[in-house]
Amino acid sequence: MKARMSKIQIQYVWPAAIIVVVVAGIMTRGRWLPTLNSWVQSTVADNRAPASQDHHSEDDHDPHAGHDHAGHDHAGHDHAGHDETTSLELSQQARRNLGLTGDGTAEIELTTFSKSITVPALVVERPGRTRIQVATPMTGVITGIHAAAGEAVEPNSLLFEIRLTHEDLVRSQVEFVTTLGELEIENREIARLQDLATSGGVARKTLLERQYARDKLQSLLVVQQEALRLHGLSEAQVQKIAQDRRLLQELKLYSPNADGTSSKELKLSRAFQQTAIRPISLGATAADPPLILRDLLVHRGQAVNAGEPLGTLVNYAELYIEGMAFEQDIAQLSNVNNNDWKVTALFDEANGKATEVPDLSIAYLDTEIDRTSRTLKFFVGLPNELTHENKRQDNIRFVNWRYRPGQRLQLRVPVEQWENQIVLPVDAVAREGAEYFVFQENGDHFDRLPVHVKYRDQFSVVVANDGQLFPGDVVAMRSAHQMQMALKNKAGGGVDPHAGHSH
Repeated sequence: MKARMSKIQIQYVWPAAIIVVVVAGIMTRGRWLPTLNSWVQSTVADNRAPASQDHHSEDDHDPHAGHDHAGHDHAGHDHAGHDETTSLELSQQARRNLGLTGDGTAEIELTTFSKSITVPALVVERPGRTRIQVATPMTGVITGIHAAAGEAVEPNSLLFEIRLTHEDLVRSQVEFVTTLGELEIENREIARLQDLATSGGVARKTLLERQYARDKLQSLLVVQQEALRLHGLSEAQVQKIAQDRRLLQELKLYSPNADGTSSKELKLSRAFQQTAIRPISLGATAADPPLILRDLLVHRGQAVNAGEPLGTLVNYAELYIEGMAFEQDIAQLSNVNNNDWKVTALFDEANGKATEVPDLSIAYLDTEIDRTSRTLKFFVGLPNELTHENKRQDNIRFVNWRYRPGQRLQLRVPVEQWENQIVLPVDAVAREGAEYFVFQENGDHFDRLPVHVKYRDQFSVVVANDGQLFPGDVVAMRSAHQMQMALKNKAGGGVDPHAGHSH
């Protein structure tokens, strides 16, 4: 019975031990896996050496003994670990010529690759945000223009001065000031009659009649205040007229914030306390981007009516990219928007290269398909930046933005994501017929390695993670085609120094 129990225990001990070893190996893979990868890599590199190199070590003699290799210096050149036919040694000058210094070489990393489509696009304005129209709230004559077309203006900068000529506005102000005077007189008379009525000097009826007249004036004053507001005056401006008892004759218009918002409260200017008013912008700070006076629609001496536009300011600090996707891409585009995947803008430069602007977000998709082009428009937010500022002696300032409405570009939109992939630039992979090659740095030379390409587009190449390359391997990130041509020239152009010798 004991022997039987011992056999049963032994039967379960081995599977349990194997499970424990596997779990321990998984838990500690961070310690032994890099060492194992390095060993496998060195073993693979050693096996690539040609069999002829193995014959050179027979009988422990010098493989070049008895041979005169005039002009071929092997001193300091290590043949171990690489094949001369697939290895390329480069001087420091050659490395710099091929751009293989600095970020020209990099370690292999497993990253997430975004399979993408490229669509045409155009930089456009943000509807309701980019353009800010400046209009006069009252009828008058332009007496001063303090900004030139194309000039950059800061928030709260003086733009226009207007001399008010609206007869209804003047008449409303006169009536308002007159009513204020009459109401003040009635209040003084009521105060005088109250003492007399208390002592019996006048009848209570007389006091009541004065009080009724005061109430009528107060009601009329409310109506007149509303009439002034309809003419475009703010509450603060009406109160200022009531306090100073002076009619408004001249209006000053100031630039609003970059977002177009401004206070409805207008204050009298210190320079023209008797007439001028000024709109105060909300939240104007030094960090606000400058506005550009895009259109100047009036000139000095011109008569303008209430509501007539005087000019147009533009804020290019943030724009939209209008992408145009075809009907078959709508499902993929909706998936990108739902997952909040980032898109990349590609701007063509004069040198033929494209400047990438990554990590842009889709703002929204259009609700209709264009009937003419059969495309769906979608819009991507584009932060802008100032590139140049020209300030003249007369304090007129002009600025240049990097991106402008009307610029053409391409949008790279991710439609599928693959995790844990070896992704290389297109210039890092050379093609020869059906073969693809990368060049791995190995000491003072580069070894050409054949690889399997899973996917390739005009920007990136996805290489299969099949053991040919490992994370941590250093490979050339550019000029793979030039190195492939150099290897071909090396194989076919020069004389084999070992020709005619049997090793």
